[in-house]
Amino acid sequence: MNKKMRLWNKLTLISLALILVLTACASNTKKEEASKAPPASVAPSPSEKAEEPEEAAKGGELTYALATSPDLLDPHVSRVAVSVRVLRTIYDSLVVQDADGSIKPWLATEWELAPDSKSYTFKLRKDVKFHDGTPFNAEAVKYNFDRILDPTTKAANAAALIRPYVSSDIIDEFTIKLNLATPSADFLGNLSQALVGIVSPTAAKKFGDQFGRNPVGSGPFKFVKWDDNAQINVERNPDYNWGPSNVDNKSAANLDTISFKIIPEEATRLGSVQSNQVQAAESIPPQNILSLKKEDKLQLLQVNTNGLPYTLFINQRKKPWNELKARQALQYGIDVTTIVQTLYLGTYEQAWSPISPGLLGYDKSLENGIKLDIDKANSLLDEIGWVKGKDGLREKDGKKLTLHYVDSSPNREKRNDIAAIVQQQLKKIGITVEVEITKDVLNSVFVKDGYDIFGNSQTNSDPNALFAFYHSLVKIVGGGNIPGVLDPELDDLLNKGAVEQDNTKRVEIYKQAQQLIINKAYIIPIYVFPYTVAASKTVTGLKFDALGYPLFNDVSITK
Repeated sequence: MNKKMRLWNKLTLISLALILVLTACASNTKKEEASKAPPASVAPSPSEKAEEPEEAAKGGELTYALATSPDLLDPHVSRVAVSVRVLRTIYDSLVVQDADGSIKPWLATEWELAPDSKSYTFKLRKDVKFHDGTPFNAEAVKYNFDRILDPTTKAANAAALIRPYVSSDIIDEFTIKLNLATPSADFLGNLSQALVGIVSPTAAKKFGDQFGRNPVGSGPFKFVKWDDNAQINVERNPDYNWGPSNVDNKSAANLDTISFKIIPEEATRLGSVQSNQVQAAESIPPQNILSLKKEDKLQLLQVNTNGLPYTLFINQRKKPWNELKARQALQYGIDVTTIVQTLYLGTYEQAWSPISPGLLGYDKSLENGIKLDIDKANSLLDEIGWVKGKDGLREKDGKKLTLHYVDSSPNREKRNDIAAIVQQQLKKIGITVEVEITKDVLNSVFVKDGYDIFGNSQTNSDPNALFAFYHSLVKIVGGGNIPGVLDPELDDLLNKGAVEQDNTKRVEIYKQAQQLIINKAYIIPIYVFPYTVAASKTVTGLKFDALGYPLFNDVSITK
């Protein structure tokens, strides 16, 4: 193993620990013509359905309320999904993923995959400049990829996304070859993600670890200012003329500015858009979605995110959850359908698989498979010796059957409420559930391994996302594999899926992987997260990318 590979492996283990913390958290096909993923589960937005004006209105400021604050505006370093809302206005990527899963040109005009599938050669646009005037070229691309690999950058999610990149060769000013350690089926698609956005080398070198507060890209908007916990402002890039295929407007944005207002409290955020203090607000609570649809001055835009749905991972390093029958008892003892219907009032889809319906290879046959069966759950626990006492709680060898359930705060998407309901449901089959809500997930989960169940999700565009969560080579301490799976059969499927270049074969591989994960009760899928935005009807043109993040290139405000 050469030095770069050792560096890569070390970096990957660190990265995976952090990528799993990225909620809604943090891929794809190989070459453009090979990408045949099914359409992302993108619900047509009212803006898309609405009749487009003959000419979009120009000018004005859009105020957009965010539910939480970004951590940094450095795409390579940021660890929270909310940052991507802003990152997409500032940075471009080499390629873009369309809603049908295909990969299209963006800053790269064309590319070629080597016969051994271990390098991509990209032709680059010649007319792009970063906001600070730095020219975009092969040297800039090389700088970006090497920066992501550099341990001093502390790139987490971005480093995981470009795996197995090892080096790059500048062919000429506008041609670059990216070299991979092994073939990768999702490498090209991952380059479309905002977290692999291309930053200005000049600015990144100038600001160092403060670049995330002084971001410079080549996107449709330039960074203006950031008032902590209050707002982030960006303004139109008048020189922009290289928009991607998933927006209509390829040139300078219609809006003069966007003000991202940070309003964590749900009622305040909702009230702000209802009173027109802001023109759009994200993450609308389920209980308000139906009523909002009836408001004359507002429109509701909703899109299912892609990746790994919100899932309860069962830790097999802990007894008795290392036993299949114990895990199956949890599957049959937790009434997921009631949880989703009660908390989300028909506005969220129930999840049935380790991946969301919009991903390549999603196995629809799993839907409506495992359902509540209290008798079966009790029978399974009886079979492995956990007997109910007079208090109705189970014990074995003098020890109560207790389950430690960890989730993070705050109560995002009512996840804490899910924990409370699971606590009540499992009591019916004699299991005591201790719920721990903690912000220190990195320490509690990834360092101390202190959980029997941990709830998590990830935004991604390729089923290879399963690798970081289920492959036995990914260790929990400083790594991923949340359920602690040590399954050679699953490893083999994930290894094949990661490098297979034929999408038809990949679909079959990942269907087998999904069935294995469910049949062996490694997890309990809960819901597919819909990103929801309430906006004034004066706002038109708001679209979403393949992952479910908002795009502002086409947005305009009518009078």
